[in-house]
Amino acid sequence: MCAAVQPFAGCLPIGHGPSGTVLVADIDPNRLHEAWQAADALVPVIGRRPVMVTDDFDNTLRIRPEPEPGPSESELRAFAEAAESSEPWLAYRHYSEDDEVDEGEVEYYARGMASVDLDLTALVSDGALPTPRQALERALYDRLLADADLYARVLGRVRFVTQTDYWYTPDSVLLMLLPTSDVPSSGYWVDFFGALTREYQRTLAEVLAQWRHRWDARLVASWGTMLQFQVGCRPAPGDEAWTAAGQLKALAPNLDLSRWEVAVAFPAGDAWFVHNRP
Repeated sequence: MCAAVQPFAGCLPIGHGPSGTVLVADIDPNRLHEAWQAADALVPVIGRRPVMVTDDFDNTLRIRPEPEPGPSESELRAFAEAAESSEPWLAYRHYSEDDEVDEGEVEYYARGMASVDLDLTALVSDGALPTPRQALERALYDRLLADADLYARVLGRVRFVTQTDYWYTPDSVLLMLLPTSDVPSSGYWVDFFGALTREYQRTLAEVLAQWRHRWDARLVASWGTMLQFQVGCRPAPGDEAWTAAGQLKALAPNLDLSRWEVAVAFPAGDAWFVHNRP
């Protein structure tokens, strides 16, 4: 295994990690995406899916002198099968999904969480209030889609959320090589605040599988309360971006942008950021 990972690990410390994983320590935090890409390219060779992790918040995440057993083949197969039968978008719902917007709140939601320096209130059709927040945001998004100049101006304020510069960078980075090349099975090892139970781990695993299939979204890093994805197939403006933005917001309740803002940003970048904290 050490010989197989030498092309990207170089002289870095390599050893046994928790639950059948392999750890490569001392990854340069400023080059973590580049290191992950090198490891991801080797998945067909080494049969292990890479994910960046950190020991900044977990001092048990360290190289071990002896291998630590991981799940059995049958256990991992049962995990993946249970993941496939889960309903992630029933389990993951944004806390504001059912909110109603009153008359005095329309301007706040139309301004956006990124404080877009535009008066978009006039774009929202007059109608009966209160109104469902999701309906209001979709109406606003549709109006932007119909005005290319205004859409471009808004995009300039929100596109940062789909750039790697927006990603969190810990002080200490390790590369964890999971003992599987299977995407849903990899969810067994993902440490995420939004998946603290085995049931939610299986649900998250199905999210990983769906996003990989639809958007070629590959998990780059798992920092406990944050997940970072490289996306190979950007959602198109309109229904695709709107649906993907809703899913991201459901998984990332602490992402400080409205759904319509995320939908505007999604077609313009290849990096997704999930934030879910206490």
